[in-house]
Amino acid sequence: MEESENKRKLTNEVGAPVADNENAITAGPRGPVVMQDVWLLEKMAHFNREVIPERRMHAKGWGAYGNFTVTGDITKYTKAKVFKPGSQTEVFVRFSTVAGERGAADAERDIRGVACKFYTEEGNWDLVGNNTPTFFIRDVHNFSDLNRAVKRDPRTGMRSAQNNWDFWTLLPETFHQRTIVMSDRGIPATFRHMHFYGEHTFSFYNDKNERVWCKFHFHTQQGIKNLTDEEAAMICGKDRESHGRDLFEAIENKDFPRWTMYVQIMTEEQAKNHYENPFDITKIWRHKEFPLIEVGVLELNRNPENYFAEVEQSAFQPAHVVPGIGFSPDRFLQGRLFAYGDAQRYRLGVNHHLIPVNKAKCEVNDYHRDGAMRTDGNYGREVAYTPNSGDVWSAQPEVKEPPLDLEGAMYRFDPKDDPTDDNFRAGGDLYRIMTEDKKALLIENTARDIAPVTENVKYRHAVHCYLADTDYGERITKALGLDLEKVIELSKLDNSGLIKATT
Repeated sequence: MEESENKRKLTNEVGAPVADNENAITAGPRGPVVMQDVWLLEKMAHFNREVIPERRMHAKGWGAYGNFTVTGDITKYTKAKVFKPGSQTEVFVRFSTVAGERGAADAERDIRGVACKFYTEEGNWDLVGNNTPTFFIRDVHNFSDLNRAVKRDPRTGMRSAQNNWDFWTLLPETFHQRTIVMSDRGIPATFRHMHFYGEHTFSFYNDKNERVWCKFHFHTQQGIKNLTDEEAAMICGKDRESHGRDLFEAIENKDFPRWTMYVQIMTEEQAKNHYENPFDITKIWRHKEFPLIEVGVLELNRNPENYFAEVEQSAFQPAHVVPGIGFSPDRFLQGRLFAYGDAQRYRLGVNHHLIPVNKAKCEVNDYHRDGAMRTDGNYGREVAYTPNSGDVWSAQPEVKEPPLDLEGAMYRFDPKDDPTDDNFRAGGDLYRIMTEDKKALLIENTARDIAPVTENVKYRHAVHCYLADTDYGERITKALGLDLEKVIELSKLDNSGLIKATT
């Protein structure tokens, strides 16, 4: 029989042929295994190290390749070549749940992470966001605490609704996101049937070095589809990989998912005079005030060949931007600029940018040397310092961002002390535009999720609902079996007074 053309002849880790991959070397037919079975030792040693640390958040994820095609013209705002009209850029996108571990079910009530890597001619641009336009927290100091609140309880080893809702309700800025997560959009039917957002405020600057602030939106062209708790429970019981399977099969069947990218633009002058902090990720920019501007279409059309190499080892950092795109004073974004890269250095190693899925398509001269898993020429004999007489490693000052004027004392400012800070306006607005059936579903989902939680925490949430909209507050109060008069009295307190009264 002829050997298959696809058959691979097995070798060891450095290319020597392996004579037998099924039977251990033993001392006689019934004797013990000997230490000189070095291929067995290599197999077991590698197997023991095959699992790398999972992401602390967004551990369960799926990915695909595709293209971003520019259909609009925003060159008056940004000089980023990725937005050149008519241009096309290769992308890799990873979708994920947030709170669950690597083995969690896809169809859980949770926000969905979406990380996009644009392989631009000027370097990689990583846009990291979620399927919600806002987020739970606005200060990076709360980042690790949010993680610990939604992950497993240290005593029981189980997820804890008590911990989750206690943390959420002690930070009123989480209210808008709470409302979204408990709404019908809390469980997308698939990754293909949801919008996603950059969430943070970023900056654009053009070839005249003029800055504007921007937000990124991606609207699904497949339409919005969501699951009820009952539908999700049935799916989770049958298929824990429902979202990943749907994405993979759609692409295999050439039913390529697409999203339209839009941006919102705010001038620096508008930001200075805005009625609330435009850099607060727990707030939104209203579309009536800052309309969506169409930019292009994102299409996913190629599945990875190897899940571990291309999805598990993919790494995203908000710090990776290209000329024409910059950051903002968003205090949560500022923390993410460090946290994400450091997480990847821990998880994948200091040279994770050399892994093919993370490697830029353009020439890279990053000045970094050495470190574990250095897989290229390590810049050979080039000098490893600047300044140097050979003018090697020269910077490119022409890509500098315009200066940003800052004012005020350096201090630990609490946004709740800002008289313009309203944590309930956006959540109330969202509730008021819901249809009656969606309002009823929001109340039912919330009551079901918060049911195991202690009464003091339930009162805290009910007060927040009441402050956002009286009907919202009255209906959640009734659904939770609470005293409406007490809710109304508690709503008259400031935040510190409410916390004291419900602790």
